[in-house]
Amino acid sequence: MSPSILVVEDEPSIAEVVSLYLGRAGFDVRIAGDGLAALDEVERREPDLVILDLMLPRLDGYEVTRRLREMGDTPIIMLTARKSEVDRIAGLEMGADDYVVKPFSAQELVSRVRAVLRRATAAPVSDPGDARLEFDDLVIDPVARVVTVRGEEHALTAKEFDLLLTLARRPHAVFNRDKLLELVWGSADYIDPSTVTVHVRRVRAKIEDDPSEPRRIVTVWGVGYRFEP
Repeated sequence: MSPSILVVEDEPSIAEVVSLYLGRAGFDVRIAGDGLAALDEVERREPDLVILDLMLPRLDGYEVTRRLREMGDTPIIMLTARKSEVDRIAGLEMGADDYVVKPFSAQELVSRVRAVLRRATAAPVSDPGDARLEFDDLVIDPVARVVTVRGEEHALTAKEFDLLLTLARRPHAVFNRDKLLELVWGSADYIDPSTVTVHVRRVRAKIEDDPSEPRRIVTVWGVGYRFEP
């Protein structure tokens, strides 16, 4: 069965071109012209991936992303004319998996769709035979994929858990963002390195006593991140 893609774009010409290229690539494509229509389409039949324009009528792309993240982990690729790093990070903070700036190559977008779908369906980094990792008040269970802090369970997304587990397996080792993209996301191709920064921030918010002064996931300035046991 072909992966289903929901294209949310209010410019008919762009939606038509994207739909044409995705269809030629073997995807099952649906189109929504505004944010509310997009949410209706997702509730009717959840797609395997959403391509989402930010500047939409009725409900903008940021709000659509927020609501989609409340509903589940459907991969999202944002489309926008905004090029600044601040805008990219804002999109990633909201829960987007990738970010494409207009004007873009339709063929490149198809490649990004394939890359995001591969990452979404990749096997988790944990091994069923792995023992629990215990660091004082922090416990990581790779089998149950559960994280507890002082006995209280904290809900992490799949990629947040994989990122924490990857770092915790090698305490004190420093990982740069490209290496983490390779280990956690499966590849550094077509992924904004800011994705790592955003996920580190999310994990810190869930496991650190004071995320602004982290003591578990520490930034090594100019290099990357390390886990302190």
